[in-house]
Amino acid sequence: MDIILKRQRVALFSFAIMFILASCGNKPSAVPQAVEEEPQKETNYFPAIDRYLANEFGKHYAEGEHCVPLHPIVTVDERNREDILVWGDFWVFNYNQVGDTLKCVSGGNHPGRMHIRQTENGFEVTGFDPVEDGSGFIPSAKRIFGNKFEVFNTIHDDAEARERLRAEGLAVYAKKHNLSVTMYQDYGWPSKRLPPVNL
Repeated sequence: MDIILKRQRVALFSFAIMFILASCGNKPSAVPQAVEEEPQKETNYFPAIDRYLANEFGKHYAEGEHCVPLHPIVTVDERNREDILVWGDFWVFNYNQVGDTLKCVSGGNHPGRMHIRQTENGFEVTGFDPVEDGSGFIPSAKRIFGNKFEVFNTIHDDAEARERLRAEGLAVYAKKHNLSVTMYQDYGWPSKRLPPVNL
C-alpha cells in the first residue's frame, strides 16, 4: 500500500509541475517586454486556476512584486466541459525580488475543488468549494475529496515534496519572466538555490 501511495504521489506531483508554467504578477515587470502577438487560445485550464488563486486569495495577503500559485492536483473530472472539476491542495505565494533572490512576503493554503468552464477563448473558474479551517478541516476535506481523501491527505502532509514542487515552479516562473534570480527565501530561513529548468 505504501508503494502504491508513493507512486501515486510522484505521478500527481509530476502532473502538477507540468502545468505550473502559467503564473501571475501583482505588478508590471520592470523587464521590457517584446511586442505581443495575437493572444493564443488557452489549451488547458491551469492558467485560469492561477488567475483565480491570485485574484481571490493572493490579494488578501501582503502584496508582493510576484504572485506564484502552486497547485498539487489530487484528481480531475473533465467529463463535463461546462463544469470541469479539479481537486487540489492549492497554495499562493507573494514574493519580492531582492538582488538575485525571490523573498517570500506572504502566502497560504487553500485546498478544495474548483469548478471550471471552457469558453470560446479559454477557461474560467466559476466556483470553488473550500476545505474549512480549524475543527472543520477533516470533515469538510473528506466530504469534498470523497474517495480521494487519502490521496489528498498524503499530498497535503508531504512538505518535502511540496517544497520541491514549489522550487521547480519558481524556477520556471523566473525563467519565463526573465528574472535574474538564482535563489528563493522564506522569512527567517536560509535562502535556497533554484533548480535548473529547461523550457
